[in-house]
Amino acid sequence: MTPVAAPAAPAAVPSRQAVMAQASGENFPVASHLLGRRERGHLLAIYGFARLVDDLGDEASGDRAALLDWLEEDLERIYGHAPPEHPVMRALAPTVAACRLPDRPFRRLIEANRRDQRVTRYRTFEELLGYCQLSAAPVGELVLHVFGAASPERIALSDRVCAALQVVEHLQDVAEDHARGRVYLPAQDLQRLGCPEADLAAARVSDPLREVLALQGARARTLLEAGAPLAATLAPRPRLAVAGFVAGGRAALDALERAGYEVLGERPRPTWRMFAQRWVEAVRGR
Repeated sequence: MTPVAAPAAPAAVPSRQAVMAQASGENFPVASHLLGRRERGHLLAIYGFARLVDDLGDEASGDRAALLDWLEEDLERIYGHAPPEHPVMRALAPTVAACRLPDRPFRRLIEANRRDQRVTRYRTFEELLGYCQLSAAPVGELVLHVFGAASPERIALSDRVCAALQVVEHLQDVAEDHARGRVYLPAQDLQRLGCPEADLAAARVSDPLREVLALQGARARTLLEAGAPLAATLAPRPRLAVAGFVAGGRAALDALERAGYEVLGERPRPTWRMFAQRWVEAVRGR
């Protein structure tokens, strides 16, 4: 019997090379360098999927909802033991099989980007955390499955770390998100602190906006510290990697605070020294 080929990917879908080219400067793939070749390969396969989903939801031209539907169909091919079409998905298939990854976290990542097509504002921080359960928490859960450590207790800690990292990313990308028509700063906080949404499009951060950003930064740090004990529950190499994720979040928050949350111009970035100091602290369980 001749195998049935998967249908061709839509023209608007980026190539695997374009997707993976973004890996060098991001926290997730950088931390994966602390792992062995096998685990690193699995984590990069998951990263490729997460990056592809975000590219379709944020960057692709045309009908993004239809593109996300196409991607979910390609995911279903993996779980139906049929050949997926996109090279990113073909790279993911062996990882799904080897690590017995459940499909639900992947579907939640797709749903997060579907939500981005119809929801552009969040009223409260609690609502934003609900979005993080779709957009960030699934990645941490998948990572724990790769490590063979996906217990309910560890997943709960991971959810806090992932939510914190997502909030930090929102703080770094305020101007970029606003240009796309999205605001991930809670409307309730903007209103209470007297910050009109127009301030997000200004050349410099206003004092009210600075207060809003600092509030979200404090919340992110609280979440990060609540989830940080996850690293100490893991075997040595996974512990180093998870400590890297925590350190990346802490160092990014340090950089934001040092810059006075001036995020509307050049994005504040931590130095390698800042990251290394925070990583040593996280590895030591501090």
